[in-house]
Amino acid sequence: MLLAIDIGNSEITVGLFEREEPVGRWRLTTAPERTPDEWASVLGGFLTQAGHSPNEIRGVCLASVAPAVTSSLVDGARAATGAPTTVIDAMTPLPIVLDVDEPRSVGADRIVNTLAAVELYRTDTLVVDFGTATTFDCITSDARFIGGVIMPGLRTSADQLTRRAAKLPATELIAPRHVIGRRPGYSLRSGVLYGTADAVDGIVRRIRREWPEGRLPKVIGTGGLVAMVAPLCQTIEQVNPDLTLHGLRIAARHLKLQW
Repeated sequence: MLLAIDIGNSEITVGLFEREEPVGRWRLTTAPERTPDEWASVLGGFLTQAGHSPNEIRGVCLASVAPAVTSSLVDGARAATGAPTTVIDAMTPLPIVLDVDEPRSVGADRIVNTLAAVELYRTDTLVVDFGTATTFDCITSDARFIGGVIMPGLRTSADQLTRRAAKLPATELIAPRHVIGRRPGYSLRSGVLYGTADAVDGIVRRIRREWPEGRLPKVIGTGGLVAMVAPLCQTIEQVNPDLTLHGLRIAARHLKLQW
């Protein structure tokens, strides 16, 4: 079995693969203060609760945009499973081309998203990944990552606003039924959620106008917050919340990991 781990700035997503679809998935907070022993305990606990032994894991494939967490989590995964762990970065030999000015600066999550989009959709694809940042990954059918856009994520915007505006309350981010709010909390939810959705739609339309050769990419939504925002967007054509995990699975196959 393969353990796929996507380390984001706010959350870590863990997927357990036996074949092509995950048989288990978990989310936990990105916590730099955790030791390798603590990570080993957490991962082992997830697997045990799911009815699997850590010894069933034959390989671990990991992508990270949080360097402060990477080393201790890698050590924890090795301690928990005893399996070899592969960390994906811009130098990993994968069948994609990072066709940008600074390829080594491309985040590992965007690399595995590119790999997944190329294999799963086989057409020009625009991946909108809703996380701490909302990223737009532009991927051509011939496996080239040609750049994209990075904007503040949904929770990042909301947290920044409530910290700096003393009279605005922190609020649960649930889409309101109406845009016009009659209370500050309602108005905040409306502004953050509909503002994010409209920003996404606007950027997608601008990207489409600049797409090479005038082609129209397929727009895929993914990431931890995709279920919250995608229903409010007009341009998201398909949602695949596990896209990054599938990218790690596909990377493991190309790297000939035994699992």
